Amino acid sequence: MEGKEELERKYNRWVIIIGVVLAIAVGVIYVTPKVDMQGTWMDFLPMVNATINGTVSLLLIAGLAMIKQKRIELHRLCMTSSIVLSAIFLVSYVLYHTTHPSTSFGGEGFIRNVYFFILITHILLAIVIAPLVLITYFKALSERFDKHKKLARITYPMWLYVSITGVLVYIMISPYY
Repeated sequence: MEGKEELERKYNRWVIIIGVVLAIAVGVIYVTPKVDMQGTWMDFLPMVNATINGTVSLLLIAGLAMIKQKRIELHRLCMTSSIVLSAIFLVSYVLYHTTHPSTSFGGEGFIRNVYFFILITHILLAIVIAPLVLITYFKALSERFDKHKKLARITYPMWLYVSITGVLVYIMISPYY
């Protein structure tokens, strides 16, 4: 048991470091000058990102269904695929936002309030979800399934919310690109 706890501590340290670095890196892209790549293939990245988020949402739902059916290998495949796609999303997101200025939402009235509520909650939860996902995943890798299950009850709905609202934000802002 001691070996698993040591492995868990090691994972947790790296996850915290990765989480902090990711949060800082994403924050920095909004305050640094952009390398102008407008009018290139990168213009399609927001649609690619929304597609990735939508796919992650479906994989998360399938992963939950698989674990409820005790189909552990399929659950693991769905969740690992969600993590890999989320990492690809992050690279694509950073590429786009280091090369394109932010797009302003042009809606007015009630829909503007709805958009900013969704956007703000999406951003706040996105900041904390990466480390939570990794910690939850590494609990399973460490075979600490009791802790994995307990943490997954918190991580899963947040991750699903972030992935779904990522699609919603894209749909709502896309007319203004």
